[in-house]
Amino acid sequence: MTKRLTDKVAVITGAAQGIGAKISHVFAEEGAHLILLDTQIEQLEKLRVEIENKWSNRVLIYKVDITDANKILEIINEAVEFFGQIDILVNNAGINAFHDFLNMTVQEWEKCFSVNLVGTMNCCKAVLEHMTERRYGNIVNIASVHSHKIVKGSFPYTVSKHALIGLTRSLAIEFAELGIRVNSVSPGLIDTPLADKYFDSCSKPSIEREKQRNLIPVKRLGEPLEVANTVLFLSTDEARFINATDILIDGGRSQIYCD
Repeated sequence: MTKRLTDKVAVITGAAQGIGAKISHVFAEEGAHLILLDTQIEQLEKLRVEIENKWSNRVLIYKVDITDANKILEIINEAVEFFGQIDILVNNAGINAFHDFLNMTVQEWEKCFSVNLVGTMNCCKAVLEHMTERRYGNIVNIASVHSHKIVKGSFPYTVSKHALIGLTRSLAIEFAELGIRVNSVSPGLIDTPLADKYFDSCSKPSIEREKQRNLIPVKRLGEPLEVANTVLFLSTDEARFINATDILIDGGRSQIYCD
């Protein structure tokens, strides 16, 4: 296999499980050294050991809340001192928050935005300090089909993900002349522990899973690997003319006018 990320250094947030963990695996297999961030340090440690044993990549792990701007900056500076560079940032960390607007509290709104938007901004700002010096870097933000379509009762998640697309495009144009690209991907329903948690919360989990599967034109849930491979492509120089772009990964679900 061609090592598409040989000698590259990548920061991945929300790396402990699901899509973030799969991106970490794919990047490691392609030769990248990793800085993995999450609040679940035990799972990060297992991931670190697995990657180092399988591919011998160097891996740094940090337990951190990405809303802590000072801590994020400290981690990034430490990682740059250790590796000498940061080439890629994947902003995968985020939280779900689905509420009826009139019953939503200000605290619920602020918590969602603090992670999904402010936390992403913190990570972007920290790595861009170094990317601009080298005039090179790729940032990929994990958005959502909720960035494109409206589902009732989905405040404030939908608003935060729309804003994330705006942040992506704005940063892309702001730093394009400095050799830095910023793109996003918008996954639909992906078969992850988070999806399982949703199905388990339903009164009839198997029926709900089947219902959601049938709503997708390809008649299946997406796989974390399918998201990870798209993120990989955007993170390589193969995609060097792709900038300020979002790629939907939803099996065509968001193109359906009505169910």
